[in-house]
Order: sequence, then C-alpha cells, then structure tokens
Amino acid sequence: MIQRVRESRTPAAARTKVRVSTTTNDERGSAAIEVVLLVPALLLLLLFAVAGGRVAIAHGSVEQAASDAARAASIARTAGSAQSTAGEAARATLANQGLNCTSVTVTLDTSGFATSVGSPASVAATVSCTVRLSDLAVPGLPDRVITATVTSPLDTYRGRR
Repeated sequence: MIQRVRESRTPAAARTKVRVSTTTNDERGSAAIEVVLLVPALLLLLLFAVAGGRVAIAHGSVEQAASDAARAASIARTAGSAQSTAGEAARATLANQGLNCTSVTVTLDTSGFATSVGSPASVAATVSCTVRLSDLAVPGLPDRVITATVTSPLDTYRGRR
C-alpha cells in the first residue's frame, strides 16, 4: 500500500521509464563521416571562387592597361614612338595594378598614322596577359589568357609621320 501511495505522489514525468535502444542501427560517428565528405567539396568550391576572382580582377587590369596603351599611343607623334610608349604604358599599368602575368603581349594598330591630316584616324591597342592559375592546387585548372582591345582617336589636325 505504501508503494502505491508513493507512486501516486510522484509526477508523471518521473514515472516514465526511459527505454534504451538495443537495435543495431547505431549512428555514432556519422557526423565525422559527413564532415570528411563535405570538407574537400567545400575546399574545391572555395578554390574555384578564388580562381574566378583572380580572373575577374585580371580582366579589369588588362582592360585598364589596354586603355593606357591606346592613350599613350594616340599622343605620340610617330608610329614607332607610339609602339614603344604603348608597350611601356601597358606594362607599367599592369605592374601598378599588382597583376603578375607570366607573359604580356602588346599589339598596336598604327595604320591611323598613315592617314592624311584632317581626316579622322585612330589607334588600337591590344593587350594579352597570361594569368597563372596553376598555383591554386586545383587539378586540371589551366592558366588563362586574358585579352583586351581599346581604340583611341588621333588628333585630326595634328601632324603625323
């Protein structure tokens, strides 16, 4: 009788018995396996994001270098001096932007210098830069060649040689 009185006075939460599962579907260690599977995928995704950012920054830098090269060439008096100043301007801009290209090519279309004074003419600068992506440790990711072309007008009434 005393036992029944004690049971009736204890709250319902205390009377419930916790059952311990003795089945074989134990899930201990599954979180560690999930982490082991997810970490390489997330690292690969991060490296691709870094590569994309590096290419995007390089596009802007190469575009600016082509613009500076075309502008420097349009100010020059002769086609020969335009070629040298355009190359110097492009390389200086890439260096100032902090872009390390494995190879830089500056091509200049100086056919506008052959036109007669009084007729509109322009000069076009094309800058190509090879951006190194192989140092990101992503297997199979090749280096990327980024090219930009900008045209700048020549002064219509300035003497050309």
